Amino acid sequence: MGEKILTTPAALSTALGARRVRKERLVFTNGCFDLLHIGHTRYLQEARKLGDCLIVGINSDASVRAIKPDGRPIVPQAQRAEVLAALACVDHVVIFDEPDPRNLIAAVQPDVLVKGGDWPIDQIVGREIVQARGGTVVTIPLVPDVSTTTLVQRIKSSA
Repeated sequence: MGEKILTTPAALSTALGARRVRKERLVFTNGCFDLLHIGHTRYLQEARKLGDCLIVGINSDASVRAIKPDGRPIVPQAQRAEVLAALACVDHVVIFDEPDPRNLIAAVQPDVLVKGGDWPIDQIVGREIVQARGGTVVTIPLVPDVSTTTLVQRIKSSA
């Protein structure tokens, strides 16, 4: 499982270079993936169907703290990465520190960029990078009434 988690740009480049030589279709998505739930797993399984290799960028702990409410992330980045890497549909996991994945998308150069259905295509970060090289941008519908925020609220109200 550890081989799925890429911790350096060199490791990422090596793994993806070999896949490109094999002409694999690279799919990229990203998120915090804090408190992994059924919405996440269904989303990732659907994303994987769009290509040969699914790369998941996850926000580092510092990045999550910058974009989410107080107390997040609940699960530390190393654990979130390991849980995602344990999923059969996920081929590689990469942690990024920036608030958005633009630089990571530029490094990966995916053939398909995927986000949840709550993102209008024209607002998806990295869209222009992928489309400029002939790639596609896809949104996948969310599972209704399932989110980490909802889970956190449910836990807090039952405490």
